[in-house]
Amino acid sequence: MTDAALIIWFRRDLRLSDNPMLSAAVATGRPLVPVFILDPETEAMGAAAKFRLGLALAHFSDRLAGLGSRLILRRGPALSVLEGLVAETGAAGVMWSRSYNAAARARDEAVKTALKSKGLMAKSHPGALLFEPWEVETGQGGPYRVYTPFWRAVRGRPVPEASSAPDRLPAPVSWPASDRLADWRLDGAMQRGAAVVGPHQRVGEAKAIARLEEFATTTMAAYAHDRDLPGLTAATSGLSENLAWGEIGPRMIWHRGWRAMAAGNAGAETFLKELVWREFAWHLMYHYPQLDTQSWKPGWDTFPWRDDNSDAEAWRRGMTGEPFVDAAMREMYVTGRMHNRARMIVASYLTKHLLTDWRVGLRWFADCLTDWDPAANAMGWQWVAGCGPDAAPYFRIFNPAGQADKFDPDQTYRRRWIAELTRVPGALALSYFDAVPRQWQLDPARRYPLPRIDLAEGRARALVALAQGKT
Repeated sequence: MTDAALIIWFRRDLRLSDNPMLSAAVATGRPLVPVFILDPETEAMGAAAKFRLGLALAHFSDRLAGLGSRLILRRGPALSVLEGLVAETGAAGVMWSRSYNAAARARDEAVKTALKSKGLMAKSHPGALLFEPWEVETGQGGPYRVYTPFWRAVRGRPVPEASSAPDRLPAPVSWPASDRLADWRLDGAMQRGAAVVGPHQRVGEAKAIARLEEFATTTMAAYAHDRDLPGLTAATSGLSENLAWGEIGPRMIWHRGWRAMAAGNAGAETFLKELVWREFAWHLMYHYPQLDTQSWKPGWDTFPWRDDNSDAEAWRRGMTGEPFVDAAMREMYVTGRMHNRARMIVASYLTKHLLTDWRVGLRWFADCLTDWDPAANAMGWQWVAGCGPDAAPYFRIFNPAGQADKFDPDQTYRRRWIAELTRVPGALALSYFDAVPRQWQLDPARRYPLPRIDLAEGRARALVALAQGKT
């Protein structure tokens, strides 16, 4: 064991097991100084994401304390913070888990170059994905652009087993000073919504692993069918929340899914495909860094999207008059998450029936989702809007009423979330009005609004816009 410490820079990898960076750091035998940096890239996150990050950091800090370690919190540009910590601790270098979006990659490359120029160790590790984006290539040597061939390409690839959590982390002789998490006010932008959203979160590695096991041994078998029914409360794994903050690793999920499939679990392969859908999103974002800002398909810059507008504001508030759409928007505002089928419906309604730019919706999701994943969010919005990586044409327009009849036939989901549709609303429906900004002046006693647009008229208008914008 050498005397010089090693700084281990945690980001969205707040776990002890299935963490290649942490395993590599422990293997050096050096004292370890865990750090989380509230840098400008992290400060730019939306309200719900920062709130959920705060919960994750508090929990992870306690986990580290149980191993005889600490989580040092610092605020500022990553490079200057790390250089300061190196000077304070005499550290030999820094390790971290890779990020793949453009801003994070630029930040990390600058950190690596600067540290190495000073003779320090600066090493990044995999951990967020099953497959590094540059390692999966088509037969022609480029990135995949369609999901199904991507799935076929990775389905049989070997994936390392998840590493175990260490029993302890070697501590330095003295600890550098740390910010107080409470002083960061990561919950500040949530205002009164924090008290509503908080109880719906299942924070930390232990709960994530328990969530995976519970799902694998109960409802996974019916996942292929039941995942489309938002009225069912336990049909999906719920792991998007924990994956988003790295409270569980993808290798652990992958191997648990394969074990279930080998045991004859009928829903396991469908579940694994959804995990790989997340991989595909990051594959695209790595190779197309503007995925969250520019239309992915060529020629879509001329499409006549509307900028933000009053229809979009009604959509944000869950007051469009389309019950399936409004239920989904309210679910997100209360829980910080939204059922995947519902995400497609609300995105299609905004971009097609209301002809609003997909980036308006992307930004609102980024502000409201506690399971916010920048790649999945960007690909999902572009996929539904018609300008993204999908073989289906733009005129695939989800009809909210038809989707409700098919996937919520007994109105369980709609009545759960829309107080105005029931004589005696439940606590979940009413909690929406406790979470929203007071200036919205929403009241569950008011009459439910009429539809913003006739669905047939909205579809026809979208097809006309396509014809005009793509000629």
